[in-house]
Parts: sequence; structure tokens; C-alpha cells
Amino acid sequence: MRTTISQLKEMKQNKQKIAMLTAYDYPTAQILDKAGIPAILVGDSLGMVVLGYDSTVSVTMEDMLHHLKAVVRGSQKAMVIADMPFMTYHLSPEQALLNAGRFMQEGGAQAVKLEGGVNVADKVKRIVDCGIPVMGHIGLTPQSVNQLSGFKVQGKTLTAALALLEDARALEKAGAFAIVLETMPAELAAMITAAVSIPTIGIGAGENCDGQVQVVSDMLGIFTDFVPKHTKKYADLNSIISKAVSGYVTEVAKGEFPTLKESFTLDKKVLEELKKCVSSEQ
Repeated sequence: MRTTISQLKEMKQNKQKIAMLTAYDYPTAQILDKAGIPAILVGDSLGMVVLGYDSTVSVTMEDMLHHLKAVVRGSQKAMVIADMPFMTYHLSPEQALLNAGRFMQEGGAQAVKLEGGVNVADKVKRIVDCGIPVMGHIGLTPQSVNQLSGFKVQGKTLTAALALLEDARALEKAGAFAIVLETMPAELAAMITAAVSIPTIGIGAGENCDGQVQVVSDMLGIFTDFVPKHTKKYADLNSIISKAVSGYVTEVAKGEFPTLKESFTLDKKVLEELKKCVSSEQ
């Protein structure tokens, strides 16, 4: 059985930290699931770390569904949460519900995630009222990067901090089961975490959130176009993969790969008969 909303809420109550990572494909989902990750986010960050876009704005429902299905197939125990991409929930509560339903019915997700606070509370409520779990997301909201003038820390002024507190309370009231707090002062994230009864999942929001989420490509050292300040690199797979590929190229060029070990052979009798046939044709 997959991780449930009740289990995540119990983890907050018991002060047990929640670990969440992104995943975008079947083998990565398998690895994370077997390693014991309770929740996997199929983030629209795939636009940047998988598809090579400059931001998440270009990501479509079709992109998300394609990757979501692979992650669901690759996991068995983790709750799989799908990011609703830009302009798939902004127009109306009905549009939001329709697309959230696609993630559940077509993609196999257990929950969806929306960016925004007070401004999307009506959409969150509509989705939740129809039985679809929603995770909120406030602070730095990448889909609004153009309006925010870049990837900047949010909530640094009194007005901005109070607005984020209001956003968190609005999401909780609307029925969200958890909230991602992205790129905000640690002190503010701690206050928001104390102010709501639902789990907060931080990314660049300090140690006092109820859990943490990281982009798997960042923490494994695969994506190197830029490294966010909040990322800790647990491995350097970029270098490992690069070294492996260089070795492969060298061995192929020298004729050292493949060897007999990596090759298949004919039965001797078949080989002799084949030689006779070829010889007779020449």
C-alpha cells in the first residue's frame, strides 16, 4: 500500500521528518521507492532538468502525463504527486478539476500540486471537494518566475511575509493536505509550519519544515547547468557517467569492445553448414 495522507499528517504530529524527491522516469522511481522515499513528486521541474527548457512555463499536460505514468509504474509504496503545469488550473475551478482528474484517472497519481495561495484557494477547494488530494505550493513559485523577476527569495519584507502566512492558512482552509514552502527565510517557514496543522515540505526554506523536497537531478549531480543554493549534492553522477561514456568511446575506437564475452555465437554444426552454403554461392 502506498503512503497515505493520514500517514503524512501523523509524521508531522510525531515530529518525524518527511523526505520527498522528484522523479521523472520508471527506473528512477524504482530506485527511490526501494530506498524508502514516502512521497515522490513528478515535478514540472522536468521542463528544465529533463526537457531543457529555460523555465517550467513551457511544460504541458501531455508532458506531465507521459512522465507521471512512468513514475507510477516504477513505484509501489510511495505516494506519487503530480505537478499541475502552467495554465492548467488558472482559468476556473472547473478547468482545475478537469485537469486534476486527468492526472488521477489517466496518470495514476495519488495527489496533485498547485502553485499559489489565496489566489488558487477556490480551485483547491473545488478539487478537494471532489475527492482529489491537493498539495499546495507557496513562496517561490516557478511558474510565476516572470512576474517574480527571476528565482528570488520570497517573503523578505513584513508585507510579503504576512501574505505568505495568509496563503498557507487559505490553502489549509481550502483542504490542502500539505504545502511546499519554496525559497523563503527559514524563520518565516518555521512560523508557517507552526501556524498550520498540515505538513510543510521545504525546499530552500530551512530545517524547521515538517519535511524536505529536492530535485533528484540536483542532489545526484546529474543536472549541472546551475546548482541552487538550497541543494546538497549527495553524488556526482555527471562525472561518473561522463567517465563511463569516455571509456566506452575509447574501447570501441580501439576495437576493445565488444569482446567474445559480450557476443553471441552460432552452434558449430550450424556454422559449418552456413559456411558451405556461402561457399557454394560464391
